[in-house]
Amino acid sequence: MKSWIKIFLIVSGLLVIGVVFVRPFQGDQQKVISEALAAPQNDIDDSRQNAITRAIAEASPAVVSINVTSVQEIYRENPWARDPFWRHFFSPYDRIQREVKGLGSGFIFTEKGHIITNQHVVENAEKIVITLPGGKQYDAERLGEDEKMDIAVLKIEGENFPSIKFGNSDNLIIGEWAIALGNPFGLFDISAKPTVTVGVISAVGQDFGEIDGKRVYEDMIQTDAAINSGNSGGPLVNSNGRVVGINSFIYSGDYRLGTNIGLAFAIPINRVKASLQEIIEHGRVQRDIWASIQYNDVTPYIAYYLDMSQSVGVIISQVDRNSPWDEAGLEAEDVILEINNQTIRNSQDVDKLKETLSLSKGEELNLRVYRNRRVYRAKVAVE
Repeated sequence: MKSWIKIFLIVSGLLVIGVVFVRPFQGDQQKVISEALAAPQNDIDDSRQNAITRAIAEASPAVVSINVTSVQEIYRENPWARDPFWRHFFSPYDRIQREVKGLGSGFIFTEKGHIITNQHVVENAEKIVITLPGGKQYDAERLGEDEKMDIAVLKIEGENFPSIKFGNSDNLIIGEWAIALGNPFGLFDISAKPTVTVGVISAVGQDFGEIDGKRVYEDMIQTDAAINSGNSGGPLVNSNGRVVGINSFIYSGDYRLGTNIGLAFAIPINRVKASLQEIIEHGRVQRDIWASIQYNDVTPYIAYYLDMSQSVGVIISQVDRNSPWDEAGLEAEDVILEINNQTIRNSQDVDKLKETLSLSKGEELNLRVYRNRRVYRAKVAVE
């Protein structure tokens, strides 16, 4: 009996010693395990902050949403033109105006509220509303634009706006990060902040020439950052948060929706910087006066369409917005019959006249113009 008591006491003593020595060890072990588990989490948290997130934080406060109300002209067939008798008294087509809503993106580049966007975003706009991150809205004034380059400069009233710094689009590296910010499909207006997509610089120096008979896209930057309808006019920034391009157009899988397939193009910011001050001061980029108008010969078919008695003159196919020709009131489908009292029979006469004329600032071109079965005079000022 006594032996069993001794065994019991020995076992109990060993258990007490084990508890005394094991508990501190268990506490240290749990601490080590906790620290080991926390270390990877801290590394993950630190790794979430990188060059891209810092660039977005730098640029996004100055990215804006642009909502426009514009007037669009369309042509509708005149039903009277089908009648053998009445077609002699009515134009084959009626010109109709309708109100259209549109959206795009832009970014503030001065603390005084100057904004850059694409010209096609604000084309024919009657009203332009700017929404800043956070949801505050401003009515914008259009200071100027360059249709050929597809850029426009807007202005909102106020001071101390967040602004984006310009980068250098001449030293882009193929494969470096490219970050697109903007308002695709109007999502900016839902969340009151720009959305972000990330890709790389896919190519530079992409030349497309003239598109739609209006805009000339040269030396374009190609990126696979997702750009969709509504991103036009927004910034393409590098990993330093500097603007290197203006997102302008895409090759789309669906031309109606403007969805991305990885082929997007931006205007290099260095091309834009060279023209900004001139647009702000003069409302446009000043070029040779003849570069802001396009014309063609009047063919017998055109003469019949316009109800002209003979096929003479040149018909205007395009007039650049805010150009001297535009300010003189000339429009597409006007026919120029005379320039400075010299009869114009075809485009060759205009080309010869351009070689002989020496125009100085302040001088005028005196025109005779045919429009809607009437002939009137117009003066085009040389600036």
